[in-house]
Formats: sequence, C-alpha cells, structure tokens
Amino acid sequence: MNIQKYLSPCLLATAALLGASSASAQVSPGTSWEFTVLGGTAVTCTAGAVVGDVGAAYGGAFTNTGCTIAGGTPPATDPTAVQARSDFLSEYLRLQAQAPSCTKISGSMAASDIAPGVYCVDAVAKTGVLTLTGPSNGVWIFLVDGALTGTNFSVEMAGGGQPCNVYWVPKVAATMTTSALKGNILAGDDVLGSITLTGGTLAGQALANIAVTMTGATVIGCRALQLSQ
Repeated sequence: MNIQKYLSPCLLATAALLGASSASAQVSPGTSWEFTVLGGTAVTCTAGAVVGDVGAAYGGAFTNTGCTIAGGTPPATDPTAVQARSDFLSEYLRLQAQAPSCTKISGSMAASDIAPGVYCVDAVAKTGVLTLTGPSNGVWIFLVDGALTGTNFSVEMAGGGQPCNVYWVPKVAATMTTSALKGNILAGDDVLGSITLTGGTLAGQALANIAVTMTGATVIGCRALQLSQ
C-alpha cells in the first residue's frame, strides 16, 4: 500500500462516525477516533510508518527511532490523548459486555468468509487469509478470549466492507507479526493491555491501555483510509 497519497493537510479533516451494521452492532469511539496510535504509558515506533496522530496519555513516553509519522505526535497531542484514552476504555468495556450475544468461532480463522456481526474467538494464533464480506456500513466485532496473536495473517474486505468498521477486542494483549491486519485493535486490559506490531501493516487503529510497540510496521489510520475512498 502506498502511504504517500495520504500525506496531506487533509489528513486531519473530521471524519463521520461509522454507521450500524446489518447485524445491529454499534460502536461509539468518541474522541479516540482522532488517533491512529494511542498508548497509556508508552508508544515506541522503530523503522516504520504511521499515517495519523500518535498519542501517549498522561505524559506517557513516546520514542521515535527512524519512523515516518504523518500526523501529530506528543507532546502536541497530549491535551486530547487523555480524553481519547478514557473514551476508548469505555468503548472497550461496552464491547466486552456483548459477549453473551456473540457467535463463537474457533481456530486460526484461515480461509474463512465472515459476515458482519459480533463474534467470540479463541486465543489460537491467527494465520492464513480471513475474508470479511458485507456492505459498506457492516460492522464486525471480534471479542478475543485471551490474547490476539497472529503471524502471516491477512484480512481482506469484500462486498464493500470497510477496515475501520472492524474491531478486534482482546481480553489481554495483541501481538501481530508480518501480518496485513485490517481493523481497530482495542487492548484495554488494566495490566496486559498492550499492542506489539512487528513488520506487516495495520489498516485501522492501535489503541492500548498500556503500551504500543511498532517495529518495521506501517499503520494507516481511519481518517486517511476514508479520505482515500
């Protein structure tokens, strides 16, 4: 994916909130929608790229070693990062509460084609290709019973589905390696809510209660993705 086409002042334009899916799943991201990457105690980016704003709430450490960032960074984003983290954590808890009405999915999710809805998935490492097929306003919510992990895992959208209408909600941490993930990762656990991205790409948001660590990864936020349509 060529990130150069997203590098413009329009990157920070206001985006519309996502609509409800045909499965009646709704998400209210609040001010966390403004960030591509958001961490509580720390955000570290090494030899990668971020398109969109980066935030570290409550004065958390921000370390940039050879990353290209097209958007705001701490300390300029500090005033909005605290409220964004609060909004993200509220949404994390609300999404977790939908577990009683979810459809269960087990295994690696490879070679699956999934319609919009609320799903409970296990902590088996994800690999292969997952296809999400639905209309442009379809919403997919994946509640992970444990850590979200994947290596060489790819998500493809079909039928008009949009990456920023996809939500990955692990109970603990998220670790993706050389993967092409689409969707917003909400790692909101109080102790283990961190995100680690090594290589690969993320089309969406990386929101963590504790820390976000990116090494050789490219993260393209929802505002840029919407502007590219």
